[in-house]
Amino acid sequence: MKIVPLTLKQANELITQLHRHHKPVRGHRFSIGVQDKQGITIGAACVGRPVSRELSAYAVAEVTRLVTNGTPNACSFLYSACARIAKEMGFDYIQTYILDTEPGTSLRAAGWSYDGQTNGGTWNCNVRKDRREDQPLCKKQRWVRKFK
Repeated sequence: MKIVPLTLKQANELITQLHRHHKPVRGHRFSIGVQDKQGITIGAACVGRPVSRELSAYAVAEVTRLVTNGTPNACSFLYSACARIAKEMGFDYIQTYILDTEPGTSLRAAGWSYDGQTNGGTWNCNVRKDRREDQPLCKKQRWVRKFK
């Protein structure tokens, strides 16, 4: 397998085709793809600022989407590459969230650590009522890879 750069448009096309429960992202810091031996792009990852407003967009990178066609080891290959790139860009750590029902095998294989669980629920609050709710509202696991 090989890592390749992707535009946001290219990554979102794969997300539309392959992601089980999320729509494409609106923005990113960078996106990468993974290609098989034949040069076919079999997965993509988008890395952006943290969704949580309480975290520094300059210290923390967040994998906001990761998709593959199911090729073995493609997910862990992408998670590892995202961490390497974020470290080179100067971030303190990288994080991502997965559904509470997912095992985290690819993250563990890529050297990430389980960092806790969120409560889930809606993103809408008293300040802003127009946030998307077309995604799972269940509890989620937070995984991190620290660089400092």
